[in-house]
Amino acid sequence: MASKQFAFLAFFAIVLPAVAMATEFTVGDDSGWTINFDYNAWAKDKVFRVGDNLVFKYPAGQHNVFKVNGTAFANCTVPPTNEGLTSGNDVITLSIPGRKWYICGVSDHCASHGQKLVITVLDESACPSPAPYTPKPSTPSSANEVEESPAPAPSSSIPSTPGGSANEVAALSTPAAPAPAPSSAYNGISVSGYQLLVAAMVAVAFLFV
Repeated sequence: MASKQFAFLAFFAIVLPAVAMATEFTVGDDSGWTINFDYNAWAKDKVFRVGDNLVFKYPAGQHNVFKVNGTAFANCTVPPTNEGLTSGNDVITLSIPGRKWYICGVSDHCASHGQKLVITVLDESACPSPAPYTPKPSTPSSANEVEESPAPAPSSSIPSTPGGSANEVAALSTPAAPAPAPSSAYNGISVSGYQLLVAAMVAVAFLFV
């Protein structure tokens, strides 16, 4: 009993995803299967896979659908009548990968009015080829743009200050004098003299103790 349940679950695990992934394409969309319609443009941006369905919709009696090979497609050669689909709501399941060709066999609908469709069916696991990458042409750069220029030396000129006096301009143009070195004097007394004075005061303090 358990083995039957397992087999049942395995069947649905395999079949259901394939059914869910199948796509139904109405040929020509709202226009359906008709004359004077560009079916190459319609199929151009679509990906057809094994398991998908093509639906040909048209007024019954006005058109039909024949599956043909590449040569019959190019020449609009109509197969025997009994090979055609004529319901007006014909569903074709794409069961095998490869090129598929379809034409209308009524009058000159194929030859003169372009009622023909060719598609490529991919395997279920196949991915569509990405569009070829076309790099954009680069704009030629000048030599100055390609090679890095050295940084310019700092300018020694000082821009004039609008409205400034002559003294202000002269002050800006005159380099600042370097800061003086730390003085060794402390309140007018040299370091050595100051030290002697402190020592003398300490000595006097000891005399009065």
